[in-house]
Amino acid sequence: MGTDTFENLRLELRRGCLTVAVLAHLRSEHYGYTLRKALADQGLDIDEGTLYPLLRRLESQGLLRSEWREENKRNKRFYRLSPDGAQILDQLLGEWRRINASLDRIIEEA
Repeated sequence: MGTDTFENLRLELRRGCLTVAVLAHLRSEHYGYTLRKALADQGLDIDEGTLYPLLRRLESQGLLRSEWREENKRNKRFYRLSPDGAQILDQLLGEWRRINASLDRIIEEA
């Protein structure tokens, strides 16, 4: 029970964190591979099967904009935070900070 329970809870916790990390990184433009690499370089590995559906979902929600461009003779889809995405990111970061502060107090008391 312990391993499965931990893994399920870890994935649930990670899901929201990945959304915030992707939105934050896309304040500057990236295509999928460079975004994935930048996140991994900062200790947050994300596989393609998770990243690309997340990017499509965030774009369909109006939080990202994308465009196809040719780079080094290859077509690549570049993503960037939309104005609505920037506003939502600011709200999410505020909520993140409030939750972290509360958790820190709860953990210190325990």
